[in-house]
Amino acid sequence: MVNGLIANILLILALAALSVFLFLTNKTNKAVPAFNAIMYVSTIGIAPALILLVMGKSFVTIYLAILLLAIVVWFFLAYIAYEPVQLEDIDAPTEMMPPPAATEEAVDPKIAEEAEKDNEVMSFGREFMVKASEAFAAKDGLVQLLDTINQAAIKCTGADGGAILLIDDFEDIITVKTFHGTFPPPYQLPADLPHKVARVETSFRFAQFNLGETIFGMAATSGKAELITDPVNDERFFQNEPEDFLKLGTYIIAPMIVNGSVIGVMALARKFESEKFTEKDFSRAQILSNFASGAVQSVFSYQEIVEKSELTRESAIACNLQKSIHGKLNYNIPGTSFAAFFNAAEGVCGDYFDVIPCRKDRIAFILADVAGKGMNSLIVMVMIRAIMQLVVNTQKSAATILAWTNRGITGKINIDHFASLVLANYDSEKQIFQIASAGNAPVLLYHGENGEIESINEPSDPIGVDKATEYKDTEIAVKSGDIVLLYTDGLIEAVDAKNRQYGVENIKKILSENASLKAQDISNKIKKNLQDFCGNARQHDDQTLMVVKIQ
Repeated sequence: MVNGLIANILLILALAALSVFLFLTNKTNKAVPAFNAIMYVSTIGIAPALILLVMGKSFVTIYLAILLLAIVVWFFLAYIAYEPVQLEDIDAPTEMMPPPAATEEAVDPKIAEEAEKDNEVMSFGREFMVKASEAFAAKDGLVQLLDTINQAAIKCTGADGGAILLIDDFEDIITVKTFHGTFPPPYQLPADLPHKVARVETSFRFAQFNLGETIFGMAATSGKAELITDPVNDERFFQNEPEDFLKLGTYIIAPMIVNGSVIGVMALARKFESEKFTEKDFSRAQILSNFASGAVQSVFSYQEIVEKSELTRESAIACNLQKSIHGKLNYNIPGTSFAAFFNAAEGVCGDYFDVIPCRKDRIAFILADVAGKGMNSLIVMVMIRAIMQLVVNTQKSAATILAWTNRGITGKINIDHFASLVLANYDSEKQIFQIASAGNAPVLLYHGENGEIESINEPSDPIGVDKATEYKDTEIAVKSGDIVLLYTDGLIEAVDAKNRQYGVENIKKILSENASLKAQDISNKIKKNLQDFCGNARQHDDQTLMVVKIQ
């Protein structure tokens, strides 16, 4: 009995010690939670064992044996699944964590500088648009905008110098509009230009280049941006000698393109001794060029709208005045029938016609086409009319009267305009036309006798070109049934919807088919045929016709 009791007590102590050990080891165990339940059951199971032992129950040994077996099985499974806790799995207190900066590598200064330049490019792009809006109201707003663009491009690419060139569509040239810094000229300098820094820079500042010539003109023609790092071996470049400041360096040429059309060129340069441009510099220049193109085009569009508005208002005034100085469309001229028509093209106001009965033996038929539009054209027109009104009454010939008119117009006003003009003096008593022309379209003479049509034209300069120009008289005798027809080039150059010109042959055809009619009817026939031909096509020049038929 005693031995059995001692054995049970030792077994219970062993179970207790084993349970404590397993409980302590289980604190670091992350194995299956079910094993924990077995461990706790075994530990709690010691208390009933002690009670049973005190009560002297015989089955306490069996109970303890079963409990021991469960603990052994649990221990075996827990041992297999046991995973020791690693130090990094334990959450450290916040105050023990090292500061983030201590674990980061230092940023490369070059990378930081490149990133800053990229940000600058975007910032300048926004600035261009702001400057463009300011340019709308400023008198020299476009120049200020181009200066901003050029200086921004120099800064972002590290260039030693830069220039912005814009295309003049009317003259097929590209002109330097702004220039800063040092820019070794990539083209051949004029032979008489001293190789001094100031003189070379001044020459470049006001330089013009033909499209397709020099690197600037070629880039404007091709629309292709280029990074040139070896210009000495590039046939498009010219090495001026021998001064160091003329040595070719490296260049970035970036066309400014809007809707597929080149409007200008951004040109950047580094000196011979400077570090060469990189691909990143080239990329930034192209981005800036795109920003600049949009900004410059917005200023162009605004200027065009303002100019068109001013021209529209000016042209409306000019056209009203033009109509007031035109001659009558019908005159009662002894021995003749006369008619005329005038079709005004919108905003042009270039044609002028008049009939001046000077005296019994002279009636002056005048037809002029003044180049240009609006008020400037009207001023020249008024001057021609005033001179003609004064001098046609003299005994001088038509050629002399044109020469006087030319000297009275040329160089007298600061307007770059000229006028083609024909003067036909008719002597109704002798039935002779004396015709002098200053660059006007030929006069048509229909011969009633045989139906032939003759073109009368003496090549000469228009009025207002050269003071010393001399004109020639052509005298023709006319008979009953003959027709003299005067017209401006706006009539024969009128176009239809397919841009085909009306031409002089249509006039001749109608004239031949309707020669038996009166002047007014012939005029109406030509006018109707012209309207049918042109349809709704927009015309770009005034159209005037004068018909004189000998009775």
